[in-house]
Amino acid sequence: YDEVERLALEHRPKLIVCGASAYSRIIDFARFREIADKAGSLLMADIAHIAGLVAAGLHPSPVPHCDFVTTTTHKTLRGPRGGLILCRQEHQKVIDRCVFPGIQGGPLMHVIAAKAVAFHEAQGEGFHGYQERVVANAHRMAERLMERGRRIVSGGTDNHVFMLDVAAAGTTGKVMEKALGDAGITVNKNTIPYDPNPPLVASGIRIGSPAVTTRGMGEAEMVLIADWISEVLGAPEDEAVHASVHQRVGELTERFPLYPELV
Repeated sequence: YDEVERLALEHRPKLIVCGASAYSRIIDFARFREIADKAGSLLMADIAHIAGLVAAGLHPSPVPHCDFVTTTTHKTLRGPRGGLILCRQEHQKVIDRCVFPGIQGGPLMHVIAAKAVAFHEAQGEGFHGYQERVVANAHRMAERLMERGRRIVSGGTDNHVFMLDVAAAGTTGKVMEKALGDAGITVNKNTIPYDPNPPLVASGIRIGSPAVTTRGMGEAEMVLIADWISEVLGAPEDEAVHASVHQRVGELTERFPLYPELV
């Protein structure tokens, strides 16, 4: 934050944007507001990844501190693919005009209806419990990987996602993304701080807990998944290991069907 403040005071930007797609700790929006005020800047927060946690009260809200807040409605909100913009009243007309007809047309009413359902669900007690489990599951998975001797960027997580440093095990994010995909585990390659590799190769992978939590999995299953990730990380080129893990992944997901009422 001190470095952001230094740069903001040096360059005096019209707008400061805060937010992240692979940050596992709590963002201090109040501190960003202080910096923006000192620099004479507007402040925008992108909370696409943490919107569900914010809605559930498990992450500080940027709304009291920011001039603009943007988010997707999928990801942790569990709604349809889309987005929304929140802003202060003095910016409402120009935002509306720029979005439509400026850059968007043909509003899809079924998507708007789906967003309304998602927002309604986010206000329920069940949603709060779900988000608590999302955080607990991510924490347990990261903890288990560290117990197995793996390096987690920042040493853990406070939210739904964390970064595993695979370079420490002698491989790359690109290799591990494919290896885990072959094993039935979906992650994505991701750069890590001070990464010597280019983004399309990367030294880390990003792992999240919302999807498996939605299926009903808990901390016991997170231990299994972490063990399987570690197993593949120890043999990223071994197709027999990938096949073995893939079979176990299939057995696990059969116990947690996407639509249990249809089984």
